[in-house]
Amino acid sequence: MKLRLLEVGLEAASTTNPLLDENGQFVKPDEAVKNFATLWKEWDLWNSFLAALPKIILAVLIVVAGFILASLVSKLIIKGMKRHKVDFAVYNFIAKMVRFIIRLTFVLIALSMFIKINSLIAALSAAGVAVGLGLQDSVSQFASGVQILINHPFKAGDYVEVGGEGGFVSEIGFMTTIITTYDNKRVIIPNSDITKNRIINFSAEKTRRVDLTFSISYADDIAKAKDVVMQTALQNEKVLKKPLPEVYVAAHSSSSIDLACRVWCNTPDYWAVFFAMQENVKLAFDEAGVHIPFTQMDVHIVEPK
Repeated sequence: MKLRLLEVGLEAASTTNPLLDENGQFVKPDEAVKNFATLWKEWDLWNSFLAALPKIILAVLIVVAGFILASLVSKLIIKGMKRHKVDFAVYNFIAKMVRFIIRLTFVLIALSMFIKINSLIAALSAAGVAVGLGLQDSVSQFASGVQILINHPFKAGDYVEVGGEGGFVSEIGFMTTIITTYDNKRVIIPNSDITKNRIINFSAEKTRRVDLTFSISYADDIAKAKDVVMQTALQNEKVLKKPLPEVYVAAHSSSSIDLACRVWCNTPDYWAVFFAMQENVKLAFDEAGVHIPFTQMDVHIVEPK
């Protein structure tokens, strides 16, 4: 009776009875011992899992809470910095950093319930050194991103030129900076390339000077042509009156007299002024009878004596 109860209990605990073989016959004593040892290990793992289950559930809750808290804190940071009119690139970068640090902290807290946190930190430090040596370029890009935010050579929305690429700054990330060109192309530049190259920020100042060149014929009245260019500039509403526009004779070219025109405007109006002046000066020249010469060459034929 006792043996039958043991068999029933073992069958309930495992699909294989350690005392019986596949045909239902009793196995040899040494095989039965091995089967019992295997069954004991299975039960031991199951009991260990049941014992650790509350910790596992608590660890998962801690991680979930950490991720939720990280999102809330990053949103509060973004909201607060927007209220104080902080640049988008700056608060976006800081929000990402804070979110990453909070998430990492809660993950480490959850792991500390199963392993010694000091040992984990030591292992992570050793792994960090090894990974850092293999990812020197990535570390350099990250450091360059921090440097860009500290030195603040440009902000989101500025029109910049870096390494021959020009466009509006869309985002400054951990590793790269994204700019959008005038024809709506997206250019991704590694941060390390930005700090190593010359940066031209066309939006840094409120006003910009527009430099223009207009050519007239040698037969035209220079004073009249200068006055036409000046009046055209003054009639443009986007051209600033302080400082006043300037018109000079810039050069005596092979086929023309070149007039240099310098006008000032608000930075966002630069291209509007540039294109308007090119068109309006040509129309004003036509109306005033001032000629824009074509490239020409005088050929002198010398007859032999």
